[in-house]
Amino acid sequence: MAEKSQVSIDQSDLHKEELAGVIIRQGNGDAIIKNLGEVGLLDAPDGGRPAWTVVFGCFCGMFAIYGVNYSWGTFLRNYNQNVYVGQMTKLSWIGSICIALYFIIGPINEWVVHKLGYTKMLAFATIMCPLALMLASISHEIWHLYLTQGVMFGIGASFVWFPCISAPQEWFSSRRGTAIGITMCGSGVGGLVLSNICQAAMLTLGYRWALRIAGFVCFFFLILATIFVKQSPIQLEKQRLQDEQNQGLTEMYHKQMSLLKNNQFNIMMAVGFITTFGYLVPSFLLPSYATFLGLNPWVSTNLSAILSAINAVSKLVNGYTSDRIGRINGLTICTFLAGIMSLAIWTNARTEPSIWVFAVLYGFFGGGYLTLFPASLPQVAGYDNITAANGLLYFTNTFGYLFGTPIASAIINHSTPPNYIYAAVWGGLLMTVGGLFCLVLRVMRAGWHPFIKV
Repeated sequence: MAEKSQVSIDQSDLHKEELAGVIIRQGNGDAIIKNLGEVGLLDAPDGGRPAWTVVFGCFCGMFAIYGVNYSWGTFLRNYNQNVYVGQMTKLSWIGSICIALYFIIGPINEWVVHKLGYTKMLAFATIMCPLALMLASISHEIWHLYLTQGVMFGIGASFVWFPCISAPQEWFSSRRGTAIGITMCGSGVGGLVLSNICQAAMLTLGYRWALRIAGFVCFFFLILATIFVKQSPIQLEKQRLQDEQNQGLTEMYHKQMSLLKNNQFNIMMAVGFITTFGYLVPSFLLPSYATFLGLNPWVSTNLSAILSAINAVSKLVNGYTSDRIGRINGLTICTFLAGIMSLAIWTNARTEPSIWVFAVLYGFFGGGYLTLFPASLPQVAGYDNITAANGLLYFTNTFGYLFGTPIASAIINHSTPPNYIYAAVWGGLLMTVGGLFCLVLRVMRAGWHPFIKV
């Protein structure tokens, strides 16, 4: 729970302090500051041309890796119908392995960043990710796809994800939600563009050329990310001081141990662990569900693209809004409502209009969850701990993204004919429970008062 401390503040400092918490004025000119956790608010550069250039580079990085990830539903449907017929459960592991490995370097992320820096990490990914897709295009067995489209691409993407999610947190404070919203918007735009490109390529050139074209697009945007994504001057100076004191791995270990003693950070890890088992279930399985219902083929073809488009809009809107209402407030609302959308709408969606309603609402609130989760992190972990906190936090996501969709697929196919409602309940309950944990975090920081910005 945040504490109240009575201090005297100059008028010139009042605006900055108001950004950092809630000011309760007293008659004698003093003020009580209820600090609700804009940790590191005055530390980051918070704007300027270099900062926004970094955001552009992060946008490109997210475009590349999530464009491929969000188009996976298109490949999954094509593989299941035309290439490896009737192997849905086995095929679903490819996408799960891929997205799970996005976070594989989490426990040593700070050390990797310290040794390589963002530029070298992204340069490695610029080779690894396109190469994975090129090799997938000449594969002939499902296990070949596990190694290429799954393992290789996922590991390469891990060297994109951490620089591109950490850099906006380093460069921004009061506008952190907006910056991360723009960054994460790249994932939605990437999914929208690449899912359509891949679908068109499959219809005209075949799935192998769809993979190659996706590889070329990924390569181009990762080059841009490598050029523009940089560490903030403050973080570089801290790394230089650590080098002088030979505190590389030791400092990382101490930060991680300190974070694990932070109950609020542990709540965030619980949120990440729970929600990732359910978050991607609609994105991966909704196109197949539309086909199962016998709807117009156009619906299943375009669902992934529409979900990506809604995600892109959501990330901008929720990122901007969260800077005004509080990022943890926004995270709580979006996570909880994403779960409710699955439980209330997807379980009853059997017509084309109802499928579209669910796709729009889940895409909006799910996009808000994906954006505000990292945007809230510096408030809980502190500006100095951003790299270590991202590593620990997102490593917990590995298990949910790895097993969540295969579990949902197995639940669906447990009965004959397949019952997708079970997947809707599975994903919806997990997101709803995650939303309740977010509420616990919000109450820990500010109590039950509904109008405090947290």
